[in-house]
Amino acid sequence: MYDAARAFVVAILPLAIGLALDFIYPFHRGPLLTVHPVHTSYSMAMALARRLNGRGRAGGAALWLAVVGSHVLLYGAALYAAGRLGVVAWIIVASYIVKVSMPVRLLLDQVGSTGFHLEAGDLGRARSSAQGLVRRDLGTADAGHVASAALESLFESLVDAVTSPLLYYVLLGPVGALLQRLTNTMDGAVGFRDPSIADVGWFSARMDTLINYVPARLTALLEIASCAMCRGDVRGAIRAYSRYRGAVASVNAGHPMSAAAGCLDVSLEKAGSYSLGEGALPDPPAVRRGIELASATLILAFALAAAALVALAGSGWAVPALLG
Repeated sequence: MYDAARAFVVAILPLAIGLALDFIYPFHRGPLLTVHPVHTSYSMAMALARRLNGRGRAGGAALWLAVVGSHVLLYGAALYAAGRLGVVAWIIVASYIVKVSMPVRLLLDQVGSTGFHLEAGDLGRARSSAQGLVRRDLGTADAGHVASAALESLFESLVDAVTSPLLYYVLLGPVGALLQRLTNTMDGAVGFRDPSIADVGWFSARMDTLINYVPARLTALLEIASCAMCRGDVRGAIRAYSRYRGAVASVNAGHPMSAAAGCLDVSLEKAGSYSLGEGALPDPPAVRRGIELASATLILAFALAAAALVALAGSGWAVPALLG
């Protein structure tokens, strides 16, 4: 039987190292981009989708299983092989998996860039920066709607890119974090609302909804708990969350976005689709405060994850989940 303290160290080190690597090197280029699991799974999904389109939802399920299953098996085998070499090798491979599964800095930098250009009065560059975060066309959007798009994406992606893979890391180890990231990638590749691939993307969209269902709600609660740390409106966050969490077509996205809108005392609005909150559209200072709220939420999430890993290591669960 593994010592609980050793199990905790082996569990926490890949998380800490992976996050440190993300902040040091957030962008992948060249060979590192070529082998990145998000890149390879997206490319594989798009290639197979063309072949399976027209085969109904069963084809979409086969697509998801082929892409996600092959990647999980590959990285699971790499972890197993590394574990046979020793704990140091296992930690190195696990750290890499964490790094590619939780793109924290990339998200914060992109939103921060949008806010920077808005504060400088450069609406064109702000639109361009925010366009990298959302699918809707921002070519003619005003400053308020550009800031809103950035904040909406920040808090929706907070779940997709960080808190959800973090939860599955705690429960299932590095491959759990990767499983969530691959599921989210599949939704981005084929799960969006496009009639031409509606059937082949249906399964990927449902799996993304399922895997992020609990994390989206936990993240909203963490935002409310973190709101006071950012001098936000806690009562407003609770009120907006209770009123607007179901106002978005997505089953999950409205939860973190509505809590953030209330805390920041702004309205997050996608013209013609939804409006969350009771304040005005966000201005550049609101974007800064949004990044502060997201950062505080992440600090709380990582602290709770560490506490959970301590508890799980003490119970022995972390040993089979993380070490095999």
